[in-house]
Amino acid sequence: MKRGLQLLLIVCLAAGRSWAVSDPFVGKWKLDPSRSKVTDLMRVAIAGANKYNLIFNSGGVETVLADGTDQPGLFGTTVSITVAGPNNWTVVRKKNGRTLLMGNWKLSEDGKTLTDAFTSGQPSGSMSTVNYVYIRTAGNSGFPGSWDSHSESVHSAFELQIQPYEGTGLSFINASEASTKSMKFDGKDYPRQGKYVAPESVSSGRRVNDRTLELIDKIKGRIADTQRIELSPDLKMLTVTMQPSGQSKPNIFVFDRE
Repeated sequence: MKRGLQLLLIVCLAAGRSWAVSDPFVGKWKLDPSRSKVTDLMRVAIAGANKYNLIFNSGGVETVLADGTDQPGLFGTTVSITVAGPNNWTVVRKKNGRTLLMGNWKLSEDGKTLTDAFTSGQPSGSMSTVNYVYIRTAGNSGFPGSWDSHSESVHSAFELQIQPYEGTGLSFINASEASTKSMKFDGKDYPRQGKYVAPESVSSGRRVNDRTLELIDKIKGRIADTQRIELSPDLKMLTVTMQPSGQSKPNIFVFDRE
């Protein structure tokens, strides 16, 4: 349930400056939730007595004892699992003691569907809740198994800013995720920045043509996702097709120019 973006360009310095000013990707873009779709993937595996491995879209594994206590998680966060009943878990992620995400998981009676009342923090400091529905793709009973989201609509809009970067590149700024990707399109890996960005996160990319970019995000050398960013012929719409590694369906984000 989480998402980000990237950057571009090439050529020599003088030409690069004039290009950056007129680059059609530069500007402010507003997400249109009605035309965007997100698929979410998670896996839960038994790791011992009352202990579980949690694997979300990033692919990293977190091993958590389900006793309600905060335990070390990915990217400097903590994770806790509280078992409220055989079919009800509460999963909480924190950073520096502050709650970032909280999921209230409930299983259907037949064990084939998992609903998640997912609460997350917003840049304003407020919290918002969205209800997600997952279907079981592996496993037989309980929370252990593989789950794909059944709810594909995006429930909140956010703004993406694209700015020139060092003459021949671009910066992609996602305020909702407090993240920035800045790069030149020379095939090299560029580090991503932001307080919630995973350590050793880098991005690279290439320009396919004047209105299309292809990007790769990596975490600790492993590909996390690939992206294709396309401008409409009238340059008023931006479509980002993101394919997370290990996920069958891509996430599609459609933005309108502000």
